[in-house]
Amino acid sequence: MSELLYEGKAKQVYATEDPNVVMVHYKDDATAQNGLKKGTIVGKGAINNRMSNYLFRMLEEKGIPTHYIEELNDRDTLVKHVQIVPLEVIVRNIAAGSLAERLGVSEGTKMDSTVLEFCYKNDELGDPIVNESHIRAIHLATDEEISTITNLALRINELLKERLAQAHLILVDFKLEFGRLPDGTIILADEISPDTCRLWDDATGEKLDKDRFRRDLGKTEEAYQEVMRRLGLNQ
Repeated sequence: MSELLYEGKAKQVYATEDPNVVMVHYKDDATAQNGLKKGTIVGKGAINNRMSNYLFRMLEEKGIPTHYIEELNDRDTLVKHVQIVPLEVIVRNIAAGSLAERLGVSEGTKMDSTVLEFCYKNDELGDPIVNESHIRAIHLATDEEISTITNLALRINELLKERLAQAHLILVDFKLEFGRLPDGTIILADEISPDTCRLWDDATGEKLDKDRFRRDLGKTEEAYQEVMRRLGLNQ
C-alpha cells in the first residue's frame, strides 16, 4: 500500500513512485459546521471525483492550469504534487450561507458584482476570513500570488457559470484552493463538486448540493446524482 501523506475531511492523499505526483482518493465522509457535524453521503466520493475531474479537464482546455493528471477509477485520481496555498478562496455570485447571515442580506439576492473572499485555511481557528493585508502580514501568499489567484478565480467563475447554466444550474457560490508547483507556479488544486459549490435549479431554486446535508433537507444523495445526470456524467 502506498504511503498515506495526508487525510482530510473528504479525501486521502497517497504518495506514488514519482515524487511530483500523488494519488487522491475520494471518501463518502461528509462534514459541516467546521467539522462539528459528521455523516456519510453514499456515493459522494465517486461523484465528486468524476465531476471534479470533468470540470478540471474543461478548465484546462480553456487555459486554466490545474493539478489534474489522470482519473484512475471512480474514486482515485493522479494529480500534480503541490504545496497548497493556505487560503480558501470563496467566489460568490448570489447571497447565501454565511455571507447572507453576516451582512443581513436575504438569501437568493443577486450580487451586483462578484464577491471574492479569502479564508485562512486553519481548522483549529475555524478558517477565519482574512483580507489581503492579513495575507501579506503573516506570509500566506505574495502580492503576485494574490493577484494570480484573484484573476484565476474570477475567470474560473465565468467558465463554470457558463457550463453549469447549460445544465440548468445556477452557480450561487463556490470554494477554490490553489497550490504551488516546485517552480512557484500557481495552479488550481483540490476539487470542484457539490461539496464545494452551491448549485440551485434555475427554475425552482431547489438546492442540489451539500446544503441538503448541512441543513438536514434530505435527499442529499439524489441531489448529487442529479447534478451528475445534468452534466452527462452518469455511468
